[in-house]
Amino acid sequence: MLPSLRTMALLPVLMPQALWVAWRAVRLPEAAGPRTGSVGQGADLRVLIVGDSSAAGVGVAEQDTALAGRLAHHLAPTAAVSWALVAKSGWTSRQVLQAIELLPPARADIAVLAVGVNDVKNGVHISKWRKNYAAILHALQAKHGARAIVASGVPPLGLFPLLPTPLRGVLGARAERFDATLAALCAEHEGVVHLPFDQPLTLSDMARDGFHPGAPIYNAWAMKVVEALQPNLPDVINRQAHR
Repeated sequence: MLPSLRTMALLPVLMPQALWVAWRAVRLPEAAGPRTGSVGQGADLRVLIVGDSSAAGVGVAEQDTALAGRLAHHLAPTAAVSWALVAKSGWTSRQVLQAIELLPPARADIAVLAVGVNDVKNGVHISKWRKNYAAILHALQAKHGARAIVASGVPPLGLFPLLPTPLRGVLGARAERFDATLAALCAEHEGVVHLPFDQPLTLSDMARDGFHPGAPIYNAWAMKVVEALQPNLPDVINRQAHR
């Protein structure tokens, strides 16, 4: 209740700041290049990456240097990776859920999610976000057969250079609550790992809009996804090899 009351009290300041940020923000395109691909040798490993602008690679020029490309690269030494990307700038959890539900049933041994920032900044209620996210996890497991899911943590908006004070503080606190809710939700689902976003957000590593990842952050993120998958990866690969 108290955070909500404080936010309401700050609305006369927050609304102009939000409009100012939207007006001055640099509009960067999604990364160019194929959204499906195959790389590596060995047992088949099907990877699905789903989410918002960060999943879509906003902040870098090509998918090769975005999350999907770097993830495929880092998984390639262990398996024959077939990857697919389903992502769009601006998507909230509701739109991600709709996109997954529209996909034809297809095996995704591993799924990687990046969704939450737009829910935080667009004012989606945290309970609605949790419900949507739970439905996303269920769809990935029940419809697409995902054995391992990495849920990327909600980024710390309180550290984003683009955002002015007090908007940065309000969105930062809200992002922390969303991420704590996500961590608790993941703990309730077998095969789902919450990956905290703890990568330093230095301006030199971020995109020029001061909001999206740059190439170094995408690469570090992909490496941490592979790290998070390590406990489940041998079992997933072995099962595929014996199909």
